[in-house]
Formats: sequence, C-alpha cells, structure tokens
Amino acid sequence: MQKPLAELIRPQTIEEFVGQGHLKTRIRAMVLGKRLQSTLFFGPPGCGKSTLAMIIAKGYGKQFIRLSAPETGLAELRKKIAGIEILILDELHRFSKAQQDFFLPFLETGEIVLLATTTENPSFSVTRQLLSRINVLRLRSLSREELLQIADRAAGVFHGNVPEKSLEMLTVLAAGDARTFLNLLEYLRELDQEDLEPEKLKTVLPEAVIRGDRDGDIHYELASAMIKSIRGSDPDASLYYLACLLESGEDPGFVCRRLILSAAEDVGLAEPMALPIAVSCQHAVEFVGMPEGFIPLAETVVFLALAPKSNTTYAAYLSAQREIRTNGPKPVPLHLRNPSTSLHKEWGYGQGYKYPHAFPDAWIDQDYLPLELKGRKFYNPKNHGMEPRLLTWLKKRRKR
Repeated sequence: MQKPLAELIRPQTIEEFVGQGHLKTRIRAMVLGKRLQSTLFFGPPGCGKSTLAMIIAKGYGKQFIRLSAPETGLAELRKKIAGIEILILDELHRFSKAQQDFFLPFLETGEIVLLATTTENPSFSVTRQLLSRINVLRLRSLSREELLQIADRAAGVFHGNVPEKSLEMLTVLAAGDARTFLNLLEYLRELDQEDLEPEKLKTVLPEAVIRGDRDGDIHYELASAMIKSIRGSDPDASLYYLACLLESGEDPGFVCRRLILSAAEDVGLAEPMALPIAVSCQHAVEFVGMPEGFIPLAETVVFLALAPKSNTTYAAYLSAQREIRTNGPKPVPLHLRNPSTSLHKEWGYGQGYKYPHAFPDAWIDQDYLPLELKGRKFYNPKNHGMEPRLLTWLKKRRKR
C-alpha cells in the first residue's frame, strides 16, 4: 500500500523539521551531547513529538526501536528492548502507573534511553518517580505559517495546483495539527481542479473533527475559559467556549456539572434562581439528548453570564473551613443539642432552646455559634442582586 503523505515527507533531520523553534537549540544540544538523556515529549497531536524523537535517536547513531504503548505489553516490551540502547515509546500515558515503574531500573542504571511521547499533561499522567528520571520538553501546536511551510515540502510529492486561499482554509481546519493538515491535503488528490476552489472545496471536504482531548489540557482549558467568561459576565465568550467544548465531542454532562458549580459559586445569592436553572438545564439535556441539548445549554450559559455575581456563600464556607482546620471544631452549645434520652436531659441538653416558630415571623434572638465564636461572621453579603433584600430581612430581625 502507498504510504500516507505525512509519512512520505516525514523530516529526517532537525534542519528539515518545521516548528518548535523554542526547542531547536535544546534539540541540537541533545544530539551533539556526549550522553543522551531520557526525554518526554509532551504536546498536542500532530506537532512532531515522534518525529523529533526519531531525529534525535538517528542523530545519536545508536540502535533504537519505536513502539506504541497501547499495543505493547510488558512481557513483549521486555523481549523487544533486549540489546536496544534507545526506546522510542509513543503514548506513554496509556501505560498504567505500575507499568511505568517498569522503566525505573533501566533508567537508573542507564541501560536504556527512553524517548517517550504523550498528549496528556505529565503532571497527572506520569508517575513522579519516572518524571524525576527524565527531562520534559513541551511542544506547541503549529502555526498557520508553519503548516504552509509543510505544504511547500509536500509539493514535491503532491501533484496538484491548490489555490493559496484553499491551503489557508486547510490550515484553519487542521488547527495546528500537521498530520490532520497533510491528510486533508492528501484528500485533495482525488478531487478535480474545479473542486479545489475555496467555495467549492467547503462542500466536498470531509468534516474536520475538532479535537477536545477530554483527558488532556485542552479539555480543562476550555472548561476554565467558559467558567471565567461567565464569571466575567461576557455572554459572547461564554457561548464561544461552550461551542468549542460541544463541537469537540465533550460530554454534555461534564458541561452541566461545571455550570451548576458556577451558578452556586459565582452567581450565588445575587440571583438565587441561577442554581435551579442550571440544575433544570442538566435535566433538559438528559431528556432531549444531543445535538439539540445545546439549546438549553446555551440559554443557561447566557443567563449565568448576564446574572449579577456574588461569591459570598462560597467565600463564607471557606472562611468557616479555615476556622475549623486552624482551631478545630468547638463543642455544640447545650441548648442546641437534641435531648434524645433521659440522661441527655439530666446533662442539660436542649435546655433554654427557643423554638423560632413559636415567635412572630418565626424568628427569635438567640446564640447558635459555640461560645468561643460568639459574634463571629463568616458570611459577608454584597450590596447587589438579590442579596440586599436578604440582608435587609436579617437586619430587621436583629434590630428587634
């Protein structure tokens, strides 16, 4: 079978490699150094992790083998690395923590050099023991200009006159992924020349799937950006990041959970309806499913973005939490304890407790905090949204 275009033009030297300019000096130092150190290449798909690892291994002039973690068990791995000095291992994060520990003695003695790749944040996907024995190089997605440089390299293999605007369209669809870009470019081989014009090309290209990388940084970065946009009362940015999440195939249940938390943390009592609306959104999405579930999600995101904001209940809990973690919990006052036995009554449980419903407006002035914390304030309301009304109610009763 004919090799894919991405494989046909894979760079063989650091001079041919496109992108990652911030690492070129370090890569050359690795190749020219006296001792090659084990390295983990971390970055999004299609940015050149495996290619760099192979360039380095070839440049060092030692025998190496390239394996993929999902396809290799430890028993098979032990056999294949016998006599090998350099192991290129793709998708290291697919190995369990116990499997990753397999490499520790080899790296400790220098018996083998590991050049591994991962798309997932190594802080979470790689054991601390292994991270302490390897260098980590972070790669970036390729820019549109860098993808166009790759298109120039492919011109010698790809025979076709692709309009410049069509190439730029492919760079947008590829979103920094050279492999996706080259696969799209290769798809153009089968098209007639008139189909290569931008307007026609839009209708004949395969649908490009936006990669969300649920377990990687992008997943959390998009969710964080959506919540921060809601917190900043920007409905347009909030909708944009919602669309990024959903179009990448994100689990709508995950999005609903983030919105429920945002309603409670960021909107809070400034708009008490925010939380029930967010919970209703979750029920609606579960009921109608996707793709129509984006409709209640979009409504909720805009509502939360436009709602007045208050994090006072969130801050109040953290304040109470700090008190307990610093000074420990204090005994519950006797009058608040439930006298469930005769012995409890002898000890004074429940004595002096005033039942609020027995008083006008179901309120009576009495102490609820432990004696050591009498008068302590954890909740400090803000003066906007619904909170002033709630505070007014409380102040009226405290003045009585």
